[in-house]
Amino acid sequence: MLLFPRRGRCLALIMLLLPMLAQAWQTDRSYRFSILHTNDHHGRYWTNAQGEYGLAAQKTLMDKQRYDVQAKGGGALILSAGDVNTGVPESDLLNAEPDIRGMNLIGYDAMALGNHEFDKPLSVLQQQQKWAKFPFLSANIYQKGSDQRLFKPWAIFNRMGLKIAVIGLTTTDTLKISNPENIANIDIRDPVKETEKAVAELRASEKPDVIVALTHMGHYDDGQHGSNAPGDVELARSLPPGTINVIIGGHSQDAVCMEKDNVSVKDYQPGQPCQPDRQNGVWIMQAKEWGKYVGRGDFTFRNGELTLDSYQLIPVNLKHEVKNLDGSVSWLTWQEEIPPNSAMMKLLTPYQLRAAKKLDVTVGSSDGVFVGERDKVRFEQTNLGQLILRAQMAATQADFAVISGGGIRTSLAAGKLSWRDLLQVQPFGNQVVSVTLTGDELLKYLATVANIKTNSGGFAQFSNISLVADGKAVSEVKINGEPLQKDKTYRMATNSFNASGGDGYPNIEAHAGFSNTGLRDADVLRDFVTAHSPLKIADYAPTGIVHLTEQQVQERDKAQEKPRKRSYPQAILAWIWPRALHN
Repeated sequence: MLLFPRRGRCLALIMLLLPMLAQAWQTDRSYRFSILHTNDHHGRYWTNAQGEYGLAAQKTLMDKQRYDVQAKGGGALILSAGDVNTGVPESDLLNAEPDIRGMNLIGYDAMALGNHEFDKPLSVLQQQQKWAKFPFLSANIYQKGSDQRLFKPWAIFNRMGLKIAVIGLTTTDTLKISNPENIANIDIRDPVKETEKAVAELRASEKPDVIVALTHMGHYDDGQHGSNAPGDVELARSLPPGTINVIIGGHSQDAVCMEKDNVSVKDYQPGQPCQPDRQNGVWIMQAKEWGKYVGRGDFTFRNGELTLDSYQLIPVNLKHEVKNLDGSVSWLTWQEEIPPNSAMMKLLTPYQLRAAKKLDVTVGSSDGVFVGERDKVRFEQTNLGQLILRAQMAATQADFAVISGGGIRTSLAAGKLSWRDLLQVQPFGNQVVSVTLTGDELLKYLATVANIKTNSGGFAQFSNISLVADGKAVSEVKINGEPLQKDKTYRMATNSFNASGGDGYPNIEAHAGFSNTGLRDADVLRDFVTAHSPLKIADYAPTGIVHLTEQQVQERDKAQEKPRKRSYPQAILAWIWPRALHN
């Protein structure tokens, strides 16, 4: 069980600080502070191949921004909106220890708990809390069946005499998209109700001047969250005005910069001006992903009113590709290059070298890109989905396969493929499983998974099956090109996450035909890639899955209805003389 940090040894210090913490703001005095924020770090403590982002450059940038804030008479608060875990093999192998120790060195003040903090057993999360010198916050995660919060709900910070409360909130989708084994004993409650509850408790006890919600819930324009749980926009709109002042968010991995009311800038480019969203008087900010940007919001508090003076997303050595006259390619930074911090490099280099020995091993090659980007695998069938599923079919001798697109985390580039590359594609350590279903059972299963909406982790990737999904049911189902027969049995391959109900898939673990190979999905993919290299992307083009729009469903239903309707004379004729009607 996760518990709050021990407070006994700090009691004397807290008692000394109480008079200071209780100080109220002074009339006609301006208090300035800045929030520096990141989100969805996902193991990117090191730079990528082009030298982008990484904690060493982020440390340099954070120090510069903090000093600038202080020079202008303000105080800085450094916040992470969660998902420090999962995405890069070096970090995954080491349970994100380099990431958390690097965040300590930067001076993070607090982090919201994201859904990927539950990718591994709770014992790993407990160890991460011990490494961290900052609190992991979530006010809406409880021990199942009780009213006991499992994590610190908020933290209080004093900046230039101003008392700032930071409340953590975690998406309720965690219960759907995390490994069910790791979250079996937790309950994640409605963020709106829990925010109101937390604010009431804070105002009764701490009396903060400013309240910040540090959330891992996602930003969806105009609150259109689709099949995802409601996010930051819905939170701000649902709370009584004045409940909170600012939302620092994550989860959807967006640069939240608004083109106009309720419409975000599409394809935000580094250096562009950025206007955060504002709903019901609450500013909403999010800084894309992976530490690509550091968000900076400069605020002034005066006579009980909070104003936003300026906001920017500062790129961390982000680069763009330039083709040279000789045909070669160079990568140029959008803005002035940020040098790495030497102390951070000294901290992180041993971790990087330790992991590299195990990861830099060639396992195969391909003649093109296997597409696994978030904006593809959650919206359409991709060749990387095909590659993964065929590997799982081969390992289980299955007739077809399905997994949720959210389990595919990145693309595979053309050329040599390393063990590191494959682990980045499938970092979760799920096992490959299979289940034997009758055609009738399969139709019911497919009616659920094939109709999960786009833009969610549950969007299904299929292989060796074709079908038409209309939002409620499926039709024209064929497996290996043959029409599905209700009384026949079929073996389906998937992973242990989806089999246990992850991403809203039906739980099939208790089915009599269920079998777990015990093989990790990344290992299965590695063996398949090695056996079939060089891979040809033309051999993995996805086909056969059709999702009808609402208009197409209406047109289909009308077309099917017309042949059923007979004119009155025809009906009489059919009753009197069936053969005449036939002729």
